[in-house]
Amino acid sequence: MHTIRRTITNEIRRLRFEHGEMTQQQLAEKIHVTRQTVNAIEQGKYSPSLEAAFRIAAVFGVPLESVFHYSSDE
Repeated sequence: MHTIRRTITNEIRRLRFEHGEMTQQQLAEKIHVTRQTVNAIEQGKYSPSLEAAFRIAAVFGVPLESVFHYSSDE
């Protein structure tokens, strides 16, 4: 039996850099989470809630698909 791996990657680090080298702390304050949460999301260790994902996209003024990418190895 084959297991399908699904992966969500993100562009948060790049987007932070492109937006005045925004720190994880600054982003965390804008989306109302802790810096540790931003760090975990950025590293792919934690998937944000849908609400937090939309907030992140809104901070950078880009569509959700420009921040998060979904792939599976079917």
